[in-house]
Amino acid sequence: MQAPNVSPVEMLSGNDSASERASGELTSPVSAFDGTQPAVANLNSPLLAALQAAATDSRDENIEILVNSGWRSAAYQNQLLEKAVSKYGSPEEAARWVATAETSAHVSGDAVDVAHFDAIGWLSEHGEKYGLCQIYANESWHFELRTDAQASGCPPLFRDPTEDPKMHP
Repeated sequence: MQAPNVSPVEMLSGNDSASERASGELTSPVSAFDGTQPAVANLNSPLLAALQAAATDSRDENIEILVNSGWRSAAYQNQLLEKAVSKYGSPEEAARWVATAETSAHVSGDAVDVAHFDAIGWLSEHGEKYGLCQIYANESWHFELRTDAQASGCPPLFRDPTEDPKMHP
């Protein structure tokens, strides 16, 4: 299966309501500085600081880093997984795109999905300076903080989340 042009979260999201926003759902991309959105405000502080530093610096090249998805509640993550199983036809195929609430870096506030290919490209090229690394080859929009990347570079990509040992506790 070929990678979609948009993240699974964009494809699987629902409607805009206060309760959905409280779960971390975003119905459209938001600024990395939008602390009114739980998806941004609930990111782990070091990840948020790195993301905001990158967003500030990317502006020098007229690139705006927007967040498609960040922190998610466990309930919202489970909802996304259920929808992914329905969409992709099996739990095994869904696991290539959406993690369980127990293993998701989004639920712990340790991952951010970036909107727009220009911002993804900029972070792919410059992210290690901030410790922001792509983790999965099939999710170019997904970044996690790897503080050692500033010294030693980002780690090799996993083909998809099913190869990531963190997904198999």
